[in-house]
Amino acid sequence: MGRPRILLADDHTLVVEGFRKLLEPEFEVTGTVSDGQTLLKEAVETKPDIVILDIGMPLLSGMNAGRELKKLTPRTRIIVLTMNEDPDIAREALRHWASAYLLKKSAGTELTKAVREVLRGKSYVTPRLAQRLMDEFVRDPRLEHTKELTPRQREVLHLLAEGRTMKETASLLHLTPRTVAFHKYRIMEEFGLKSNSDLVRFAIRERVVSPP
Repeated sequence: MGRPRILLADDHTLVVEGFRKLLEPEFEVTGTVSDGQTLLKEAVETKPDIVILDIGMPLLSGMNAGRELKKLTPRTRIIVLTMNEDPDIAREALRHWASAYLLKKSAGTELTKAVREVLRGKSYVTPRLAQRLMDEFVRDPRLEHTKELTPRQREVLHLLAEGRTMKETASLLHLTPRTVAFHKYRIMEEFGLKSNSDLVRFAIRERVVSPP
């Protein structure tokens, strides 16, 4: 039986080469891609055991690519390797399509361990982030079972409902515009909102902002 096959997806060439060197003594790296669309094409053609992807890729984000990948190649396990420490994004990925979520800054010590765990059918979350997810759940165990705004969603909604752009909101919350967009459209999807006007009315109803 051959070594487990891994496909790497990240738009930073030096980062990808570093991960390749880390993995190759134990696993077979079948290829590297730099955007979400190419990832889907390559994964369907080569059917790797594991895909390691970054959230912030061009053309098709890692979140959308991960969702599609789960439908197209259900036997392929997906590991998120990112700089994004937002627990809402980690929770969303792990709930729907990812088997592991770890941070790039701890990849040197955790990546091969995460791959081994996922190949055994288990999941893996960077300990620092796992603790934050657990703390939130302990604070409010309903978080996983009801449609309720998370603290980060409330912050994003508050600024957007006040008329801030996604770029301004990102700057104020020290996030990327892509992360703000994720939260905005997640709120709209979860609560059935169709427009920015709906978003503002929802923010008033939820007492996130005061009526004008």
